[in-house]
Amino acid sequence: MKDLAKFNSKSPEKNVSNLEHSASATVAQVQMLTISEEDVGQRIDNFLLKICKGVPKSHVYQILRSGQVRVNKGRIDQLYRLKQGDVVRVPPVRMAEAKPNHAPGAEFAILFEDAHLLIIDKPSGVAVHGGSGISYGVIEQLRAARPDAKFLELVHRLDRETSGILLLAKKRSALTNLHEQMRDGLTDKRYLTLIQGEWKNQRQHIKLPLHKYTAADGERRVRVQADGMASHTVFTLLRRYGEFTLLEAELKTGRTHQIRVHLSASGFAMAGDDKYGDFALNRQLLKPQGSRIALKRMFLHAHQITFTHPDSGSPMTVNAALPVDCEQFLMSLLEK
Repeated sequence: MKDLAKFNSKSPEKNVSNLEHSASATVAQVQMLTISEEDVGQRIDNFLLKICKGVPKSHVYQILRSGQVRVNKGRIDQLYRLKQGDVVRVPPVRMAEAKPNHAPGAEFAILFEDAHLLIIDKPSGVAVHGGSGISYGVIEQLRAARPDAKFLELVHRLDRETSGILLLAKKRSALTNLHEQMRDGLTDKRYLTLIQGEWKNQRQHIKLPLHKYTAADGERRVRVQADGMASHTVFTLLRRYGEFTLLEAELKTGRTHQIRVHLSASGFAMAGDDKYGDFALNRQLLKPQGSRIALKRMFLHAHQITFTHPDSGSPMTVNAALPVDCEQFLMSLLEK
């Protein structure tokens, strides 16, 4: 275990960004942390949970309630939002040794980037973050490729098998703003998906409540259930490809596996979906047949998002073209 105070022995006051990148363990004395731009707008409890790695959540809230945490020498409650230049007093706490990031640095196709946002085109088969047996994902690889980045966080998530638009925030203020937009239904997310079967309506609303649960094998699953979360998807028919139909799915809510479960519950199998699709169909699609080439992924692609830029306030629409493997599969369905 190391003494965090050694990172700045000359002065007890330090910038938060320096603290976050330390491999700290034990805090032997009171720390005075000056809030930088990256943490402006963050709640004090969430800030403490982030910097106090390995400290039990209950202990973090206990030192808050007891007044041991001060901002600008005054007591605050857990709902206080940090301002630039605030000086936060953190009492002595023990923190677990920080784990080094062993992810290989990688960049991805950039759709848009400025001082506030990074928007990439995520490939299918790549997780957005590590966990559940996955050593690392997009966020860990990007941080490794950009070691000087002061702040880089996922705004939202995509399933590992899903390709397409992924938003990342380069400032805390941008992250908070975009989360508020998504919570208030002010963003417009659209996906392209291929199903087997003849979709009847040109535009169809599906509203089915969804419930998350853990299957016997430990997998996270979702099912339609009366007491589940209200969920709403709008499907638009784009084109028929023989026995298959290309749809655009517009998310009115953003539940886990929403598009996949809404389709399955409506009697349609998404091509390549190994959780809710038609397993016999998926096996057939793995092998070419006649002019049709093989499909070795789930056919779901986040192709468009519309939102308000968190800094300029200007409306933005970003598009990501259908991946080459999906485009080639569609073309092969048209060949005789």
